[in-house]
Amino acid sequence: MQITARLIEVLPLQSGMGRNGEWKKQDIIVETDGQYPKKICITMWGDKFSSVPLNEGENYTIDFDVESREYNGRWYTDVKAWRIVQQGAGQAAQPNMPEPPSYDGIPDGPEIPSSSGANPFDGMSNDDEMPF
Repeated sequence: MQITARLIEVLPLQSGMGRNGEWKKQDIIVETDGQYPKKICITMWGDKFSSVPLNEGENYTIDFDVESREYNGRWYTDVKAWRIVQQGAGQAAQPNMPEPPSYDGIPDGPEIPSSSGANPFDGMSNDDEMPF
């Protein structure tokens, strides 16, 4: 999911030790635009967002997942960010996402010669069966 909203507040950084080692999380409060603005608490886990400046009053586009889980008969919902882009800055924090591969220098496939030079599909009707 994605939302564009204005950063209202940056809550204190939280950290601790778990069975998988040290963890860190940062909660932020954003507010949506519109006739009925909504405030949303979004959690960012780990150090992957340390390169994004969090300035109150600025607009951000945030990609996130919503997850709910049950504990002792009660349900808890988390909104977890996985990418944040500051509007106008062009900077993004992307957790462990590799760059897309470059296809420069890869040769085109072989040229398939046509015996007649004509399009082999010319003259086919919609009723003709295709081999695939």
